[in-house]
Amino acid sequence: MTLKPIQKEKLYIDGEWINGQEYVQLYSPYSGEVIGEIPLASAEDVEKAVQAAEKAKGRLRKMPAHERATILENIARLLQQRFEEAAEIIAKEAGKPISTARGEVARTIQTYKFAAEEAKRIYGETLPLDAAPGGENRIAYTVREPLGVVAAITPFNFPMNLVAHKVGPAIASGNPVVLKPASQTPLSAYFIAKIAEEAGLPKGALHVVTGKGSVVGDALVTHPHVKMVTFTGSPAVGIGLRNKAGLKKVTLELGSNSAVIVDEGVPLEKMISRCVTGAFAYQGQVCISLQRIYVHENIYEDFVDKFVEATSKLKLGDSMDPSTDVSALISPSDVERVQEWIQEAVHQGAKVAIGGERTGNILHPTVLLDVPNESKVSCQEAFAPVVLINKVSSVEEAIQYVNNSQFGLQAGVYTENIHTALDAAETLEVGGVLINDIPTFRVDHMPYGGVKESGTGREGIKYAIEEMTELKLVIINRN
Repeated sequence: MTLKPIQKEKLYIDGEWINGQEYVQLYSPYSGEVIGEIPLASAEDVEKAVQAAEKAKGRLRKMPAHERATILENIARLLQQRFEEAAEIIAKEAGKPISTARGEVARTIQTYKFAAEEAKRIYGETLPLDAAPGGENRIAYTVREPLGVVAAITPFNFPMNLVAHKVGPAIASGNPVVLKPASQTPLSAYFIAKIAEEAGLPKGALHVVTGKGSVVGDALVTHPHVKMVTFTGSPAVGIGLRNKAGLKKVTLELGSNSAVIVDEGVPLEKMISRCVTGAFAYQGQVCISLQRIYVHENIYEDFVDKFVEATSKLKLGDSMDPSTDVSALISPSDVERVQEWIQEAVHQGAKVAIGGERTGNILHPTVLLDVPNESKVSCQEAFAPVVLINKVSSVEEAIQYVNNSQFGLQAGVYTENIHTALDAAETLEVGGVLINDIPTFRVDHMPYGGVKESGTGREGIKYAIEEMTELKLVIINRN
């Protein structure tokens, strides 16, 4: 068998592919084999990228909306043509099961299609100034204008689609982008850069700089030409980034310990598989992964039995195997961390219903019962295939547990009672409430984001464009 040569990437700056002064090896989370050599950008490389983006902003700003839309349509079309190649890149570098990786590529295509559509409908409005005394015979209207250079910093867990959620709306609204992808998943970003280049994106509109956050991230966040920072990642990094950003616009999509509430009288047949998917899809390494389940005491035992049985049927293995449900976590240290959290919960009185052990870098899907609220697996973000199921006497009690958290991204409520559903929607302290569904649901045009330490600002193409544009008021005096 002929071994495939190691993929050696180059920085993408001002439409040129440039060798890095230093390289690091990229390893597969599942096999541990070397799958690439990645350049480490220097502060000087970042400076070149930002300066080139600044130079390109005028051209992008003046580009007609239909031309920007056509480029984004081309990206979607080319990505569709190279669908399987894109999925394999995600599966190899992120350890995402190939079937799940294919789902991400499909969503990425949709995201660029939405961006192409929204590029054509960035609207302003007219204002009736004569509603106020002194406003007579004046015409007023608003327009939305691009901010300028956008710095996009993306995580490992959706390395193609979360890049699309930043690059797509930025290009749609006429902003050049300097992209820093996660260190573990740069191949997806370079792949998209090559596709964007082929799609006709102008020189200087997109740059990809890989490297250390302390070098690349800090240089981007503090650069005077960068007008907006859009970041998806951990709360600690996001909060530190915002503190450095000064008066720049900042959108933060951070962590969560998302919960679902199950009311009595709810038929369990349909929801068990949904909840298992929500908890263990991509090894739980999803911002809105289902981490906490609060079940009414009247159906608790039945729910636990069915959930554990469904969990036991998940297949563990190689991310490239189409039958694999759960593969390796992103790093060995994450496996060790989560096992320590599980042991902490057990010492505090929790019971392990299934899982807890590891095979290589695969942490077996784990279900914990009777977990104290102060346990790390309850109050912090696990980002792993771990879910707790606790008993409650009412939906109201469950809502208190859900709200007693530093996070507030999305939450789900299963109930047959419309009043219970509306009360929950009103009182849950989260950015999104899902009635009769898991919090792990997302489609790419909905407003997505959280409250508290789950972040600030909203993604979803239309809403991201609002974040990436400035509102300008124009008044014409006809007196």
